[in-house]
Amino acid sequence: MAKKVNAFPKLHNASWPGVVGKGQPDNPVIDLDTMLRLTAEAEVNGSKFDGFDIFLSTPHCSIDAAEDDVKKLAEKAQHYNLEVGSVVAPVWFGGNAMGTDAERKTFLELVEKACKIAQTLRKIGVRPFGCVRIDTSASVEQWSKNPEENQKLIADTFTKACDIAAKYDEVLACEGEICWGGIHSWKRALQIFEMVDRPQTLGFQADMSHTLLYLLGYNALEDRLLPEDFDWNDKAAFDAAYKKMTDSLRPWTVDLHIAQNDGTVHGSGSHDKTGRHCLAKDPNGKLDITHYAGFWLRDEDGLTKRFNHICWDGCMFSNDTMYNPQTWNDILEAMLDVRSEHGWTT
Repeated sequence: MAKKVNAFPKLHNASWPGVVGKGQPDNPVIDLDTMLRLTAEAEVNGSKFDGFDIFLSTPHCSIDAAEDDVKKLAEKAQHYNLEVGSVVAPVWFGGNAMGTDAERKTFLELVEKACKIAQTLRKIGVRPFGCVRIDTSASVEQWSKNPEENQKLIADTFTKACDIAAKYDEVLACEGEICWGGIHSWKRALQIFEMVDRPQTLGFQADMSHTLLYLLGYNALEDRLLPEDFDWNDKAAFDAAYKKMTDSLRPWTVDLHIAQNDGTVHGSGSHDKTGRHCLAKDPNGKLDITHYAGFWLRDEDGLTKRFNHICWDGCMFSNDTMYNPQTWNDILEAMLDVRSEHGWTT
């Protein structure tokens, strides 16, 4: 049977896998033009990526980019016939949502710079939708020294960040990732959103790789939803656990990363012990990507249509893998399957 052709959600690739975990002599940073070229050249049965999400960090795009530099970024996107979607605020550059007064001030300054760039791209016309991504930029070890007080600090910082985002008519998306204190478990992430209670301005960014590890309780054993000796062949038990997590976080979800994970952690540098992103067709992947994407895109009433694009996140791949055109064709094919099954026409 022919697959349904839907217009939404738009399909984006991410630029940051060219930067995150890179910089070693044998694994150098991949420049933005190359990442965009690889994205633009991917094609499956005549379908292509619609856009890209970008990390606001050099060498791709400085968080301190002047307006002329942002215009050049817009021109670059137009050159490759790609739209810009969500942007990542580099809050780790001296910021910490539960840190010292100076660190929290830096955190908010970086959020404001990211919102300003995002707004400029929107006004130029190359960014029709998308969020400004943040996290807490705090280690789980630091957070665990005083969990409840640190949750209050994070909520206060995020509330101030919402005030900033609202000035620019932007929405903040906090990515749930096990390496960041305060959002390292599904329960703690939910607690933060409920404490801030600004659903029009602050939401959850669900990454299918990172959220899989929520189920396993990495860094939060008390919140795990699957037993330690879980049998991965028990699909009914897995679906029940996945549904409990997504039912809790879906109402807050404003941004979705399609990804694969083999049930283990992997990272480097500040991203140590984080979700192990796998290739779309990795035989060790634990996720039926199309099936589980539907848990985020649908609720009991059907399609939520809460956001207009989804993005592939595949950090920590080797450069040889990333330079291989088949990598991106396989990723695009997986995302097209998601859109065919869980998309809409208008």
